[in-house]
Amino acid sequence: MAWLGIRIEACGEVAETLADALLEQGALSVTIEDLDAGTEREKAQFGEPSPIAGPNADNAGNAGFVPALWDRSIIEALLPEETDPASIVAAAARASGLESPPVFRVVPVAEKDWVRTTQAQFEPIRISDRLWIVPSWHEPPDPQAINLILDPGMAFGTGTHPTTRLCLEWLEQAIRPGFSFLDYGCGSGILALAAARLGAERVCGADIDPQALTAARNNAVANGVVAQFTDAARPLRGAFDLVAANILSNPLRLLAPALCARLRSGGQLALSGILEAQAEELIACYAPFLPLEIFATREGWVCLTGVKP
Repeated sequence: MAWLGIRIEACGEVAETLADALLEQGALSVTIEDLDAGTEREKAQFGEPSPIAGPNADNAGNAGFVPALWDRSIIEALLPEETDPASIVAAAARASGLESPPVFRVVPVAEKDWVRTTQAQFEPIRISDRLWIVPSWHEPPDPQAINLILDPGMAFGTGTHPTTRLCLEWLEQAIRPGFSFLDYGCGSGILALAAARLGAERVCGADIDPQALTAARNNAVANGVVAQFTDAARPLRGAFDLVAANILSNPLRLLAPALCARLRSGGQLALSGILEAQAEELIACYAPFLPLEIFATREGWVCLTGVKP
C-alpha cells in the first residue's frame, strides 16, 4: 500500500481546526509544526509554558501551562493513495469555515519497511572518549565506554540535536561523584541517564509531556539507572548541585525564578535550546539570580552556564 502526503501552510487561528477537519475527511494522520522552527521567530511548542501565566502559576515561579498556537504553522497529512487530495482539502476548508481552500502540495509516499527506515537514521553517537549514545538495536562500538542505551521513541533527546550534545558535554565536565542533578524538560531522560552513569547520586527529571515521562522511565530501566521522573507542572522541591534545562528561550525566560530556586548555593546551571542571537537576552534575564556565560556553541545553538552565588 502507498500513500500521499500533503503539506499546507496555515495561520495559528485555523491550523488546529483544519487539522481536525482533515482527519474527519479521511486523513490517516495529521501533524502540526511551527513553520518558523529553527529561526529567531520560533515559538514554544504545545504544552510548554505560555508567556501568559496560567492558573497553575505560583509565587515560586512555576509557570502555568496552557496551549499556545504558532503564528505560522505547517500541516502535514497522510492520505490513502486512491483519494483525491483536492476534494479532501476543499471539504476540510469548508468544515473549518474558510472562504476558499488553502494552497497545498502533494508528495507521494512510497511503501517502506518503516521500522528499518527509522532505525537506519539512528547510529551510535560518540559524545566523548568515554560517553556514547547507543540505539538499543546496535552493539556498543566501545564496550569499555559509558554506553547510554536509548530508543528514540516520541520524546525529544536522542543525542543527535546540537542542544542535547551541548548539554551532555557540559554535564560530563561539571558532574562529580555524589552530586545531585535535575533535568527540567527531560524528554527521553538522556541527560538524567548520563548524570547517573557519570556518578550522580540523586537524579531527577521533570517534563509536562506524559509520553516523555514514560519514555524516560523506560530508558532508565533499560540502563539500570535509578532516577525519579515527575510532572513538571507540579511545584518542585529541594535543591540540586546541577540543574539543566534544554528547552526553548521563551520558557527559559519564564522559568528563571523556578530553575534558580532549585539550585543550591555554589551549584551550576546549564541552559540550552537557545539560538546564538538569543543568548544576550537570556543572560540579562538571569542576571538577578546568577551570572551566565556561554559554555559552548554548536551549529547556531548556545549552551549557557552559571554558578549560583
